[in-house]
Amino acid sequence: MTGKPKLRLFDLTMITVGLVIGMGIFRTSSDAANAAINPAVFFIAWFAGGLVALCGALTYAEIGSRFPVTGGYYKVFAECYHPSIAFAINCIILISNAASMSGVALIGSEYISQVIFKTTPDNTTRAFVAMVPIILFYFVNLLGLRMSSMAQNILMIIKIGMLLLLISSIFFITGNGSSASPEAIREFTSMDYIKSFGIALIAVSFTYGGYQQTINFGEEVHEPRKTIPKGIFIGIIIIISLYLAVSYAYYNAIGFEQLKTSRGIASIVVEKMFGPAGKSIASVLLFIAVLAYVNVLLLSNPRVMYAMSKDGILPKAFQKREEKKDVLTISLTVFAAMGIIVLFFAKEFDQILGFTIFLDSIGMATSAATIFILRKRTRHLDGTGIYKMKLYPMLPIIFIAAYIFVGTSIAFNTPDLALIGTAVFALFLLIYFFVTRINKPKNASS
Repeated sequence: MTGKPKLRLFDLTMITVGLVIGMGIFRTSSDAANAAINPAVFFIAWFAGGLVALCGALTYAEIGSRFPVTGGYYKVFAECYHPSIAFAINCIILISNAASMSGVALIGSEYISQVIFKTTPDNTTRAFVAMVPIILFYFVNLLGLRMSSMAQNILMIIKIGMLLLLISSIFFITGNGSSASPEAIREFTSMDYIKSFGIALIAVSFTYGGYQQTINFGEEVHEPRKTIPKGIFIGIIIIISLYLAVSYAYYNAIGFEQLKTSRGIASIVVEKMFGPAGKSIASVLLFIAVLAYVNVLLLSNPRVMYAMSKDGILPKAFQKREEKKDVLTISLTVFAAMGIIVLFFAKEFDQILGFTIFLDSIGMATSAATIFILRKRTRHLDGTGIYKMKLYPMLPIIFIAAYIFVGTSIAFNTPDLALIGTAVFALFLLIYFFVTRINKPKNASS
């Protein structure tokens, strides 16, 4: 046990940043601008999303400190709720994460396709291009935890470098942000503003989500009760700073009205700085940046499957681990396959976004709520050096309320996606009771 490699603070911070900064920030600013009535709503949505993420980061930091186990994001549901709820929520979270990985890979394919193809490729071609990073990092993860963690650190440095390049455009490009349209000077009601803010927050929430998955590493982290909260907190502060700066860089370089309809927005900014050659180089680098997000989801989610298997909810095969490399081979293979399947069922990023965030809203609200239960059950840990957030219970309440608001916005804006998400959740509840009923006689006889 002592010889196993452990994740240090820098590793966990980079994993946190990698879980959150996928390719969303290179695309969703356009979606948020399209939803926003005016630039003020656009920036308020990004700022509010950052505050919500900070509330969530501190909440999950304490959850991870009080409950540091491998597969913790599953285990915390099993610890605090009925097993059927734990099973159903974690299944929809796994589907949501696989869809998120596919959506990010599709964004990456939009960028690299600008270099590979002279014309815009069809959806099927882009789906095949998006498969490349999933398959590539499936094999990287087969090489072991240490190798995938090292790859993550390198890829995150490349991605953060791209973000810093975009931010630097503020100093080199004359601002276009104040361009206005006739719609921008229209009179709007309070309900128009609330609806606009809610829809913009959907795209923002997709871009900020993911840090909660860091609690999956639990016992694989060096001094987890201290390292997990520090890694999450430092990571989320880096992310908020980068997102606000990059959003302003897009607004400044492209202009608010043009930002609403632009695709490949990061390439557009780089092209304005360095010309067509810069755009091509940026497109390649952004495709490389996709790899970091794909890698970190392939790193994190199989550990959830492992934890579910140990509890007897998934088959024992999901526990199969190559001890030398610390690789969960079956779980890793199944999760990678899920991502590839999603690519061919939903070939457009916009189709994935609302569905993913609706499922995430259920998972985020219910997982954050476990802090109220854990605080009571682990009172004996107070004063032993664990992380304990200030401003409790205000921070988790703000976080939960925000995700209820986002889920409600999706239900009003795209009721079909909300209906499908609810049906999927109900289906997994039925599956749980069906499987446990089948297994009951077997367990009783043993």
